[in-house]
Amino acid sequence: MSDESIRHAPPAWLLGLREAIPLLGGYVPVAISFGLIAAQAGFSTWEIAAISTLIYAGASQFLFVGMAAGGAPLWLTVAMTLLINVRHMVYAPNLAPWLTDSRWWPWLMHGLTDQVFALAHARLPQIATPQRLGWFTGAALLAWASWVAGSILGAVAGEWLTRRWPLAGEVMPFALPALFLVLLAPRFTSFRWSLALGVSVIAALALTLGGLTNVSIPLAAACGMLCFHAVRQRPRIAGRKGP
Repeated sequence: MSDESIRHAPPAWLLGLREAIPLLGGYVPVAISFGLIAAQAGFSTWEIAAISTLIYAGASQFLFVGMAAGGAPLWLTVAMTLLINVRHMVYAPNLAPWLTDSRWWPWLMHGLTDQVFALAHARLPQIATPQRLGWFTGAALLAWASWVAGSILGAVAGEWLTRRWPLAGEVMPFALPALFLVLLAPRFTSFRWSLALGVSVIAALALTLGGLTNVSIPLAAACGMLCFHAVRQRPRIAGRKGP
């Protein structure tokens, strides 16, 4: 991107905010579901807002609320919440080549969710280096704010919403998986990515059916990662004949 086009482009944070808007289609319904479930488990609206603001970890929040409401020991609740989030350790090496020198990146990593990572991994290489920090800031803050707002809405009016529109209560849990499929679909054009994603899906299903639900996500992600790095793409040689 030339200096002239950079000067006439919208602010980087605004571009990131606009490009993260599609994420709201998956964030808000699931956040409403979390707020409703947490309220039914006895958490106050302020506690629900604090959980979504500070933990901000999707599936880990559902597990945290369920274990806390069930009287599980604090150490076990924290350990299981961290275990589910082990998958985030594979995100940093993939984003590191595109990060700039700034002290703000460690703080912004609080907003690195699965969906924000997928979006950033695709977009950061295409964005001029001086704009990357602003772009990520806008995208991450919009996703974070929508999750917190959805959680509060679910805590305050989730029961009324599902009572007025019963179908919404059935559809909301599928919003986030649907968003994952939309973000992953473009990767199936590559054999290497298709194989890795296929192995992850099969491993997750096998672990879940085997009763290892709590560790299925990190272990399936690890299987997919190992598969991806085990399969090396061979460069095509021009004019080569045969298989």
